[in-house]
Amino acid sequence: MPVDKVNENDLPRLFDVWEQSVRATHDFLSEEGIRDLIPLVRRILQTFAPLYCLRDTANQPFAFIGVADGNIEMLFVHPAHRGGGAGRTLIHFAVSHLNATKVDVNEQNHQAVGFYARMGFRMVGRSEKDPFGQPYPLLHLALPGK
Repeated sequence: MPVDKVNENDLPRLFDVWEQSVRATHDFLSEEGIRDLIPLVRRILQTFAPLYCLRDTANQPFAFIGVADGNIEMLFVHPAHRGGGAGRTLIHFAVSHLNATKVDVNEQNHQAVGFYARMGFRMVGRSEKDPFGQPYPLLHLALPGK
């Protein structure tokens, strides 16, 4: 699966991938919580660069990742493509090409916690609230020796 750089035309599809992924994995968020995130996520997707993605046979992104200062800031895979190696491919790309060594993950997102553990990340800290002050504890993970 080749990793491709996202372009401006991909943004609507990235938002859809984000929303579908969150609905499939973030069962600790209420519908209102998801609605509250929508304007923030739209803004972030428009300004965060670079973003990298995997594309389907129709050339549409189905998974994407963003890294800043060695921290994986976002990794989302459309539910229809989960379990097919997309997340693993993007993590390997981020570690080898973008110097990613850290990630923060919602403690209540057990699927993501397990995924990052399988990718070699280990807990190095914990915060009681997310960056927006909401009561969603974050686990701070890092690759050992990196």
